Amino acid sequence: MSWPAILSLAIFAVAFILIATEKVHRTAVALAGAAAMVVLNLVPGEDIFYSHEIGIDWEVIFLLLGMMIIVGVIKHTGVFEFLGIWAAQRSKGRPYRLLIFLMTITALASPFLDNVTTVMLVAPVTIAVCRRLEISPVPYLIAEVLASNIGGAATLIGDPPNIIIASRAGLTFNDFLLHMTPIVVVLFALFVLMARFLFRKSFVYHPEKVSLVMAMDARASITDMRKLVRCLVVLGLVMVMFTLHTVLDLSPAIIALLGAGAIVIVSKDWTNGYLKEVEWSTLVFFMGLFVMVGALVHTGIIGFVGDWAIRTVGDNYLGAATSLLFGSAFVGAVVDNIPYAATMAPIVEGLAAQPPDPVISQALWWAFALGCDLSGNGTAIAASANVVVLGIAAREAEPISFGQFTKYGVITTVVTTAVAWLYVWLRYFVLG
Repeated sequence: MSWPAILSLAIFAVAFILIATEKVHRTAVALAGAAAMVVLNLVPGEDIFYSHEIGIDWEVIFLLLGMMIIVGVIKHTGVFEFLGIWAAQRSKGRPYRLLIFLMTITALASPFLDNVTTVMLVAPVTIAVCRRLEISPVPYLIAEVLASNIGGAATLIGDPPNIIIASRAGLTFNDFLLHMTPIVVVLFALFVLMARFLFRKSFVYHPEKVSLVMAMDARASITDMRKLVRCLVVLGLVMVMFTLHTVLDLSPAIIALLGAGAIVIVSKDWTNGYLKEVEWSTLVFFMGLFVMVGALVHTGIIGFVGDWAIRTVGDNYLGAATSLLFGSAFVGAVVDNIPYAATMAPIVEGLAAQPPDPVISQALWWAFALGCDLSGNGTAIAASANVVVLGIAAREAEPISFGQFTKYGVITTVVTTAVAWLYVWLRYFVLG
């Protein structure tokens, strides 16, 4: 192994540890790591902007940007506050019923708005509703995050690792609908049943407080109904275009940007308020991450690991799928699943090129995607959505400890990953 390869690996390892331990803000780590790679000439400076193999993946960046703008405009209509109050009233304040409603709202929104954005919108509403009912919002917040990571796995845009995987594997929005959505529906239904037992000690019911919530006017939270209708029409058209993007010959990133422009126009939001909702630090984090991974590709680290994996797997493709699923679920739970997905995607690309049967090749990608997505529930730092909700909870004086979250997350990850393995084995290796 050459000195540039060793040096790039060392820089990446330090960055990975800092990101995982949260000793330094992850965006600062990504920028510093990317700068070190470029200054030490471990990745050509001019290639980071233009190279598909070792440069920044602008498809991912602009897809996220477009969806963040769309959600930022919709947020200002008050629709998420409406949904929170509606859930509390529909459940009549019954704890488990309320939990189901909030989890369902989160799981249904996550595949289309991405799970990070969804929890940013739902978490503050959940805290407000729980305070009105005088119950602890902590179990509800934890359940919502777990549900968002499961639900976000259903589509290309629902979970950041999916965006990275789709870009590398050439998978379409419809591919995710056909292959990921069926198992996600099963896993979410299973999690709803699990939640009844996982959080049973936290369920408290105060009849006198429920009456106050029942008296609230949910419709009053909608600030502009006509604006909301126009925004939802644009969002619906964006979803339709996602499913038809291969027919339209438009990339998901272009569709997201077109949708962002359209929703700004129809909402008449000329104050640029929607730009304040964009998670700029997340986008910058991705850029720095892509540069660091590009250095690993350029110096030969990714190729070395990929060759070793191919030799080890041989023609045992079920073993490869199993290793990708459970290995990703374990490693992704220890570290953030976004840098893990970005690092492993080139290696999986090499593995998936080996099987003569395209069904088996795709099975490797889906096993990898499921492992990455479900790993997000493993620990408090395993996914961006987890970190976001813990930050919101701390800011609202409702702190969630690492151990408290992980206690529920580990159980959920183990059970859902095991069921996901049965799905991969049955669908791709038994039924073909």
